[in-house]
Amino acid sequence: MARIVMKFGGTSVADLDRIRHVAGLVEAEAKAGHEVAVVVSAMSGETNRLVALVDALDGDTDNADTIDDEYDHIVASGEQVTSGLLAIALRRKGLKARSWLGWQIPLMTDFAYSKARISGIKSPAMDESLKSGTIGVVAGFQGITTDNRISTLGRGGSDTSAVAIAVALKADRCDIYTDVDGIYTTDPRIVKNARRLDRISFEEMLELASLGAKVLQTRSVELAMNNDLPIRVLTSMAKDGEPNPGTLVCNEVNDMEERVVSGVAYSRDEAQITLLRLKDKPGMVAKVTRAMSDANVIVDMIVQGISRSDNAANLTFTVGKRDLEKALAALNASKDAIGFEGIKSDDNVSKVSIVGIGMRSHTGVAQTMFEALAERGINVEVIATSEIKISVLIDSEYTELAVRALHAAFELETA
Repeated sequence: MARIVMKFGGTSVADLDRIRHVAGLVEAEAKAGHEVAVVVSAMSGETNRLVALVDALDGDTDNADTIDDEYDHIVASGEQVTSGLLAIALRRKGLKARSWLGWQIPLMTDFAYSKARISGIKSPAMDESLKSGTIGVVAGFQGITTDNRISTLGRGGSDTSAVAIAVALKADRCDIYTDVDGIYTTDPRIVKNARRLDRISFEEMLELASLGAKVLQTRSVELAMNNDLPIRVLTSMAKDGEPNPGTLVCNEVNDMEERVVSGVAYSRDEAQITLLRLKDKPGMVAKVTRAMSDANVIVDMIVQGISRSDNAANLTFTVGKRDLEKALAALNASKDAIGFEGIKSDDNVSKVSIVGIGMRSHTGVAQTMFEALAERGINVEVIATSEIKISVLIDSEYTELAVRALHAAFELETA
C-alpha cells in the first residue's frame, strides 16, 4: 500500500462529466489499497471569470494595480467549489471522502498576495484522516497567512500545492494529471513526431519549465527536487483500459546521460532591451539590474558588447514581454543615475532552448545547435548557457522553424 497525492488541473475538472471521470480515477487508486489525497484546480475558465470580476472594478479607482487580500479571497473560491463537488462525487460512489481548504490543513504562506510562497504545512489532522481510509480532496492554489487571511500561490499554483502537500504527508509519489499524456521532447503542436519521454531528471524538467514548457509549474519541480519526491505526469483524458504510463520526473540516473539533449523549449513571452553607450566601468551593470529589481522586473539573458565610443558599452538583456513598458519606464527614470545615452527595445523576439544532462559529458552540442540554425538562415541575437542548457534569442518569426530544426538536428524523434 502506498500513499499517493493526485492532482487534477482545470481541464480535467472542467465540468460535471469530467469530475465524475476524475472520481473514477481516484476510486481505482483507493480500491487498490492506497491512501489517497487529491488536489484540484478550479474548473476550466473559472479563475479567469473571477479575475475579470475584480478587473471590472479597476475603473472605479486610481489604484487599479493594487493587489490585496480581498483579491485572493475572491479568486481562491473556484477551487473550493471543485473540491466540494469531487468529494460529493466520491461519496456517491460509496467512498469516504471530505474536502479540505487551505486554511483547514493549514497551508501557511507569506503575505505576497496573488503570488504567495509556502512557508510551512501542518497536516496532522489530514494525516489521521487518510489513515482512517478517508480520501482527502484539497482545494489547490490557496493557503493562509499568519493573520488568517486567504492567500493564493499564483497561476499554476495547484501544482505547487500538490507537491507541498505530498511532501508534508510523506507521500510515495505525486501524480499530476493534465490534458497531455506526459512530457514531450518538444511541443507536439509544432513537431508532429515529438516523442513522449518515459522519464526525465528533476534538473532537466526544472530547466524546461523555466524556459517555456508549461506542463509543470517551475516552483513545483524545484520543491519536488529538493525533497526527492517523484512526480508522474499523465493524462486524465485516457479512457478506461487505455495504457497511461505518463512521464516520471525523478532523480538523475546513469543512463540518462546517454541522451545528450532531452528536449527543445521555446518562449514567446520575451522582450529585448539594449542600452546604448553605457559607461564601461565597474558597477554599471549592477545599477541596471538594481533599477529592474526595484521595478519588480525579472532580467533573464544578458550580453555586453563594445560600443564604437571609447569607454562605453552596449548592454542587451531580456525581460518578460508584459514587463517591457514597466522596465522602460524605470530605465528612463534612472537614465542619468545609470549613465547611458540611448535605449532600444524589441518585443518581436522568442527564446529557443535545448536542455539535456548529457551536455555535461558530450562535446559538439553547441556546434550542432548553431549549425542547424545557420542552415535555416536564423540569426542569433543573444546566447545564454548553463551546465545543461543553451538558450538563444531569435526573431519570433522563426520560432517554429528553429524548434523543428533543433529537434531534427538532435534526432529527438528517435533518441
